Formats: sequence, structure tokens, C-alpha cells
Amino acid sequence: MSEQNKQKIILLIDDEVNLQQLMKITLKSKNYHVETANNGVEGLAKLETVKPDLIILDMNMPQMGGLEFYQRICYGGSQPKYPVLVLTARANMEQLFKEVNIDGFMAKPFEIADLLHEVETIIQKRSNTGVKITPSGTREPRKICIIESDPEILNKIGSVFLNAGYMVNPAQNGTEGIERVSHTVPDVALVKLGLVDISGDMVILKLKMMAKTQDVKYILYTEKSAERTSITQKIGEKEGIDRFVEFINPQDLLKAVNEVLKG
Repeated sequence: MSEQNKQKIILLIDDEVNLQQLMKITLKSKNYHVETANNGVEGLAKLETVKPDLIILDMNMPQMGGLEFYQRICYGGSQPKYPVLVLTARANMEQLFKEVNIDGFMAKPFEIADLLHEVETIIQKRSNTGVKITPSGTREPRKICIIESDPEILNKIGSVFLNAGYMVNPAQNGTEGIERVSHTVPDVALVKLGLVDISGDMVILKLKMMAKTQDVKYILYTEKSAERTSITQKIGEKEGIDRFVEFINPQDLLKAVNEVLKG
């Protein structure tokens, strides 16, 4: 059986029994093989015999919560061994987004159809655009730093890239973005033109002047607006900018990033 046609395995870790069973029934109806655990301790035990294609992980559980479980499966690194979809309260999403390299979030309560869509999206895209093959032949997620001042827009863009398999590192202003890019040296930096402190083109210029970050791919973006098209296009033509994008939908940014990385 080819890898593409192989039945996908999902490890579902959640202590809410009714919700766990509802998710299990729904996922099995879509031909997923589902293993369950009620907490992180049981989840780690399952990993001794199961290699999941995706782990659905609740954050708040007895004995061992989701965050400790996540740290255990990182094995000393910053990237988990398996794709992870986190279930959490909405209030926790922003902090988790900043600190944890995961593939997606679902805020409780959620519609079961939305969960199914998220699972399908992660599994389909995990092995595609956001993954690179290293010289040793192993697959690693591509790293992207998204520099965006609007938290709502940042979450929307970040979710698109997480679902595409990227390791996302967000920053909410130019100063923070420069620090994060220079510290993590991602494959690509997605920089908003109109940041709250420094214009995006200046952020890129500063980073291109640093030896360690001059080879990073830089995409400058802004939301599409007919009134300022001519001005922003001139800014986008400045040296050091690999692509300038006026976007309507975050998928436009994903497409641009994929094209730049392939080029």
C-alpha cells in the first residue's frame, strides 16, 4: 500500500469522555484509525506502540496536561516529533501561538465539522508546501516569521501557514520582528508594510544588512487598496524585497511564499 493510500492514524488525547467519543466516531467515519488517551501519561504510553499521523491534544487534563505532554514529544528540541492540533480555550491561543510550534488550534467549544476540516487540512498539507527535504533525506517544516501588528490578522495569516505545515514564529512590531528573524533565521520572513513602529521595507533593509539574515527570503505585503497601489508598488520594488504582495485573502500570501521558496 502506498504512503498516500495508507490509513492515517490519529491519537486523540482528551479527558472529556463524551467529546472524545464524538470526535472518535466522526473521525472513524472518515476512515481514520483512532487511538484515544485520557491524559498525557496515557498518551505517552500509546506512543510506545503507535506512530500517529496527527495528535489531537487537549491542554487541560489531569495527571499530565497538554503542555507537558507537548514538551515530552519534542525530545529536547523545539519541534514535536508528530503533527499536533491543539484544543484549548480561546483566551490561551495567543500565548500558545507565540511559544509552541504546532500545526493548528481549535478553540472549545467547536463544531465537529470544523474539527474534521482542520484535521483533513493538516494531514493533506503537512507533507506538501511547508516541508523541505534536508540533505540527509529527512523532512523538516519550513520556518516563517510573520511580522504583523494586528493580532486578528496575525492569527488568520498564521493559521493558514500552520495548516500548510510551516513552523510559524510571529512578531507584532518591527523591532520584535528584527529580533526574532535574527535569532531564528527562518526560511522566509513575511513583513507587513504598515507596522506600528517601523515600516516593513525598513525592517527588511535592516535585516538584509546583517550577515546572518541576508539570505532569508523577504516578502513585503499590505492589504489591497486601489488608492495606494502606485505608492506601495514603488516601495515593493526596493532592493532586498523578494516579492511585494497586495493581498485580499491570506491564501494569497501562502501562494506567494511557496512560489518564492520554489524559485
